[in-house]
Amino acid sequence: MTLVAGVDSSTQSCKVVVCDAATGELRHEAHAPHPDGTEVAPQAWWDALRAASAGLLEQVAAVAIAGQQHGLVALDAAGHPVRDALLWNDVRSAAAAADLVTELGGPQAWAEAVGSVPVAAFTVAKLRWLADHEPDRADRVARIMLPHDYLTWRLRGGAAAEPTTDRGDASGTGYWSAATGGYRKDLLALGFRGRTPELPRVLGPAEAAGRTPSGVLVAAGTGDNAAAALGLGIGDGDVVVSLGTSGTVFARAARPSADATGAIAGFADATGAFLPLVCTLNAARVLSATADLLGVDLPALEALAAQAPPGADGLVLLPYLAGERTPNRPDATGSLHGLCAATMRPGHIARAAFEGMLCNMAEALDAIRAAGVAPRRVLLIGGAARSALVATIAAQIFATPITVPEPAEYVALGAARQAAWALAGTPQPPDWPARPAGAVPSSADDAATGAVIRARYRQAQTALYGG
Repeated sequence: MTLVAGVDSSTQSCKVVVCDAATGELRHEAHAPHPDGTEVAPQAWWDALRAASAGLLEQVAAVAIAGQQHGLVALDAAGHPVRDALLWNDVRSAAAAADLVTELGGPQAWAEAVGSVPVAAFTVAKLRWLADHEPDRADRVARIMLPHDYLTWRLRGGAAAEPTTDRGDASGTGYWSAATGGYRKDLLALGFRGRTPELPRVLGPAEAAGRTPSGVLVAAGTGDNAAAALGLGIGDGDVVVSLGTSGTVFARAARPSADATGAIAGFADATGAFLPLVCTLNAARVLSATADLLGVDLPALEALAAQAPPGADGLVLLPYLAGERTPNRPDATGSLHGLCAATMRPGHIARAAFEGMLCNMAEALDAIRAAGVAPRRVLLIGGAARSALVATIAAQIFATPITVPEPAEYVALGAARQAAWALAGTPQPPDWPARPAGAVPSSADDAATGAVIRARYRQAQTALYGG
């Protein structure tokens, strides 16, 4: 049996899976935590990868890294970080993103150039922030990587290895175009105030980056969302709603997107196609924060929410606990609307948290639909998708049936599938069987209930932020 490994280096932790290269059967799984925060020393990711993979990589023929997107790893000429990496969820670069949009000529110019309009998360905005706020450090930057690039590079020995990336992760930088398949070094220079550090070579989906010092094949790797799509094996008409700490809605597309509203990021995927994606900063974090507020664990929060009626008798939570990316409100905060004696109860607050999180995701799903993607099915994944109540409320608020694949580390599984693909050298990735999934129907009554909940949510938004 030939084994392959897939790594998910996420914001919270490093997860490693080992699978049969031919069938995808899971053989081993391990994880190690990452430090909290919106800036992290890249060495911490490497330490976590070594801890999580201890004793596992010696068993495999190939490995691939999937990582959190956008993060800025800035290295000096010796290959050392000039500062801690700025992560996707660090919103201090919001003003820099807005300036860049204006300087190029507006959102349409960015959409045409790279398929996306920069927001605080994008690497190009973080480069502008670094150039303006830490110019001495910016002057020392000789090479730029993304988190998955850095780990792939370290796996292959570091300093002596050629840095590489893939089209999926490169498409989240703001200076690589999914439509043309090339870097826009003029936009790199615009972002970094004239500086043009070395960028990783962009590999094709099944192309190998190299080998570890012990001889294990290292595949290209990719961004976390592209890896999840590969792990799920999504096809035309599949829309994925991922409810991790943050939330994403994405679909596979044959053509690149260029959304001038900025809602949809025009990413590439890990197969040679495209992955239009909408990202929110707030998803499962809304539930965990509400559980902390009420002094309960997540199962108890779900039980409390189930006791309150749909719509929580008019109580609405706008879930912008970490600012927000979509809608683009980096300085927003969360707020409760409709508090009265009847709704100031734990069950109602819990219900409003579930519904607020899903109303926010429904707006992301609306953007994907408006771009011409007609969902054949909506797949719900991520930590919060393990809640039966989340799936039930999603069917109401999304007004569509919900498919819930069995809980699994789909990002790491997608990386493992990519590793198997690079090892096989075939035109298409290996045909791993789909994992079992449950279904939650959506009736006309459910859709009507969801419409009322969403109308109240929009009223609260309008009252606070205007039309």
